[in-house]
Amino acid sequence: MISELLPSSVLRALQRVDLVLLAAVSLLMFMGMVTLYSASDNNTPLLYRQGMHFLAGLVLLLLFSQIQSKTLKQFAVWAYGLGLFLLLLVLWVGVTKKGATRWLSLGIHFQPSEIMKLAVPMMVAYYFAEKPLPPRFLDIIIALVLVLVPMLLILQQPDLGTSLLIALSGFFVIYLAGISWWLMGGAFAIMAISAPLMFFYGMHEYQRQRVLTLFNPEQDLLGSGYHIYQSKIAIGSGGTYGKGWLLGDQSRLDFLPERNTDFIFAVFGEEFGFLGNLFLLGLYAFIIWRGLWLASKGADTFARLLGGSLSLTFFLYLLVNTGMVSGVLPVVGVPLPLVSYGGTSILTLMTAFGMLMGLKKRKRVYQAEE
Repeated sequence: MISELLPSSVLRALQRVDLVLLAAVSLLMFMGMVTLYSASDNNTPLLYRQGMHFLAGLVLLLLFSQIQSKTLKQFAVWAYGLGLFLLLLVLWVGVTKKGATRWLSLGIHFQPSEIMKLAVPMMVAYYFAEKPLPPRFLDIIIALVLVLVPMLLILQQPDLGTSLLIALSGFFVIYLAGISWWLMGGAFAIMAISAPLMFFYGMHEYQRQRVLTLFNPEQDLLGSGYHIYQSKIAIGSGGTYGKGWLLGDQSRLDFLPERNTDFIFAVFGEEFGFLGNLFLLGLYAFIIWRGLWLASKGADTFARLLGGSLSLTFFLYLLVNTGMVSGVLPVVGVPLPLVSYGGTSILTLMTAFGMLMGLKKRKRVYQAEE
């Protein structure tokens, strides 16, 4: 028996890992590596770096799966405060790339906004965990402030896509806490009314152009509409069964931009077709369902709110990327989760999956006799 060969401490650690979710995530990562190899024109060094990202992510998953809900709850305020401090540092001494100041250089370049993808839902869940549910109106206002402060700081970088994703991760916690339907309806009405003001006065010119391109990409096929146009050609040309691995014309002939990162779903669709897309989306759906199931088994209110938000946020990343690539949402630079190339995104997502596993209510573990 394997259980007789391994130390009891190792057994306890492994029992805290949800093997079903780990298997599904591992399969998704494998599919990402296969697609990335083709999208990068057989770039082995790039594939090696992505593999190192995945290994580091698996280590983080294992480590965070050992942290219980009550321990994670104690660090929620500290994580949120550290994230805000780093976002302020970005405004002062941040590194600028391609006209955006989103990075800090501390030996390596990293985006503090990635920390807030976890810290914001942690902080809002921490706040509601000590309050009666469903929340009172004043508690909802305070929670909204906790969400809006980092959102506004990230907007200054500017990074509209990430700011909205982080804000929604906090809103998911508010929704799961039991906000009334009339308040939700009022919030949507306010957003609908303020949308024109946001478009004309709250967006940069390139952001407004992305929205306009969404409704009429053909107006500038060689400029702002090029990404969406080529992406839709790639997905459509895959047909039912796809052209085959390494045989995608749009990616191999360099028609498809950002094919290693934001538009890798178009590469996958061209090579594996409609059936391949169905399988990939089905795998994503299973991972999201498993995450929500783990959240429902949370040890306390904090665990259930945080776990639900992490699972719904993962769904949101998938929705935004696939919607962007297929031309039904504006291009906002959101990678396809665990498939697109990128170390920071992978480490953040794998940490979130580890947290999900650790939030589950613990069972008594059998202690082997010595």
